[in-house]
Amino acid sequence: MRAGFVIRKLLGALSTLAFVVVFNFFLFRIVNPNPVDSMFRGRNLTQEKLDEITRKFNLDGSKWDQFVGYVRQLLHGDLGLSFKGNRPVATAIGEALWPTLLLVGTSTLLAMLGITLGYRAGWRRGSRFDSTATSLSMITYAMPEFWLGMVFLGVFASKLGWFPVGGLEDPGSTATGFAALLDQVHHMVLPASVLAIAYVGEYMIVARSSMIETLREDYLQLARAKGMREDEVRRRHAVPNARLPVVSLSAINFGFIFGGAIAVESIFSWPGIGQATYLALQGPDLPMLQGLFLLISAAVILANLVADVLYGKLDPRVLGR
Repeated sequence: MRAGFVIRKLLGALSTLAFVVVFNFFLFRIVNPNPVDSMFRGRNLTQEKLDEITRKFNLDGSKWDQFVGYVRQLLHGDLGLSFKGNRPVATAIGEALWPTLLLVGTSTLLAMLGITLGYRAGWRRGSRFDSTATSLSMITYAMPEFWLGMVFLGVFASKLGWFPVGGLEDPGSTATGFAALLDQVHHMVLPASVLAIAYVGEYMIVARSSMIETLREDYLQLARAKGMREDEVRRRHAVPNARLPVVSLSAINFGFIFGGAIAVESIFSWPGIGQATYLALQGPDLPMLQGLFLLISAAVILANLVADVLYGKLDPRVLGR
């Protein structure tokens, strides 16, 4: 892979991230120009106390001075102090990041089952399997995550009692080692299943469409003319060329699922980025929202960068564009 291609994509990602930083700063100040008054309204604080709080959270001075201070903090890895917890935002996000990565990573791996189903449906276009799989994928793709989460919570947790109603582990649990891991897996079954079902249909639809498009290529007919068996044609030629859009979708979706996990984590009280975002919106907790927005945006940008680089690796033709 040419270094110029990677450098160009990296510079594009950094430029997008710089825009997000600027947008992230001014967006919340336009929506809520005086967050201190919003947070402490009705608490009968003196003006001197309000001014002290404003200085503490670096909300005094002009917008330009605040922006310069915000960028300077970011360069030092400081995301500010949370209004609610009065603790570093970076610490709070760090604690919530691992549960979300665990949930999102597991659900993404489960959802990738749709890729295999999509390839098979596209290869056998018009068959009963294709019709059934495509219909089911349309249904799951149309299901809102919050609705599906509430259905699972009501049926499998509340009514049947098969799974916990929420959380990462049982409150007051003293389990360690493998027992603690099993407890966390038990709690993760429902939220991970909801996210996986929400995305498996999308993977299946894209994989099927990509396979159908690949089947129109002349090189597949040439491979058959050479006497190659159908399973070899599919494995050595059809699937490798059909996977390009799927690779891009997988990388990009990993970033976007961070946003989609907000509803699911809130429903199942999963202590991750999604629930932290939901709680920060109730304040609103401006520094926490800024940090979360920046993290989610950076995840999407990084995922796009990975997708671009992988695409260039899998299809060298894009390197010259």
